[in-house]
Amino acid sequence: MRWDLFCRVIDNYGDVGVGWRLARGLAARGESVRLWIDDASALAWMAPADAPGVEVGAFDAAAEPGDVVVETFGCDPPAAFVAAMRGRRPVWVNLEYLSAEGYVERSHGLPSPQPGGLTKWFFFPGFTPGGLLREPGLLAQRAAFDRSAWLARLGLSLNPGERAVSLFSYANPALPALLDLLAAQPTLLLLTAGTVQAQMAAVQSLPSGLRTAALPWLTQDDYDRLLWVSDINFVRGEDSLVRAIWAGAPFVWQIYPQHDDAHAAKLQAFLDRFPALPGLDGLWRGWNGLAPGRFALPDSAAWQAACLAWRDTLARQPDLVSALQAFVANAGRKTDPLC
Repeated sequence: MRWDLFCRVIDNYGDVGVGWRLARGLAARGESVRLWIDDASALAWMAPADAPGVEVGAFDAAAEPGDVVVETFGCDPPAAFVAAMRGRRPVWVNLEYLSAEGYVERSHGLPSPQPGGLTKWFFFPGFTPGGLLREPGLLAQRAAFDRSAWLARLGLSLNPGERAVSLFSYANPALPALLDLLAAQPTLLLLTAGTVQAQMAAVQSLPSGLRTAALPWLTQDDYDRLLWVSDINFVRGEDSLVRAIWAGAPFVWQIYPQHDDAHAAKLQAFLDRFPALPGLDGLWRGWNGLAPGRFALPDSAAWQAACLAWRDTLARQPDLVSALQAFVANAGRKTDPLC
């Protein structure tokens, strides 16, 4: 089928990151995909090789609808395109934000009648119904990965007894506390391009035992491998959270901050689903500015085991692309969607 994916880049790179992974995943499974995006500039470094079966176009240039229309994160296709949909009547899906909150199970798969006889279906990625983006064979690639060789490509190597930690975050006032915490053990801190390196530039001196490496802008595939290289991953937003889960290493999530502190409940909902681990709540809440004082790292062996166990549990569920294809096929037969 021909799929039209719509994406508006609000800020940062999570919107385009999810949109591109979804487009590439659908095309890899035989679908024809047009990704309509209002700012494709990040794809120059995120996906420089393009992907077979994916066509990228300007958001407002979309004209003739295909078989399936997916709006990512409620971005609403152009009005003229929606008007054209009334004659074509494609399956229309709103792919929502990832959340661990209870409303996801209640809302996933619900229809929303639209003017002109159209129906928009709500599809939620998640840890139960909608699944997470995961390419076929991803975990096998992870198992066969050679981290020393990948680091060597960047001119890097680990010293004896040194751990690797990746840092991808929004500007965070807790950064000095984190640097002190990591310096308790010899650590190579791998700094992603952009906000992290800009904030680190203001650090006057590093604590003893900590060294840093500034990374170039990484493709999506190389960002995945950065997470595979690292013993601990600090990630932010939605796309990198999912990739950290599949990496199977200990990770800390910085949730997108909201002015009304709604992110606090969202963070707690995620922690409530994660295997119970002493110290993890305090670390995550401290890194997100939701708990006062200093924070500590959980026991490394228990943390690693919990991450691997949860990853393997989630990997037994259908991935998002498979679940979305099944959902669309069912909705296209005008029966109740798979929920």
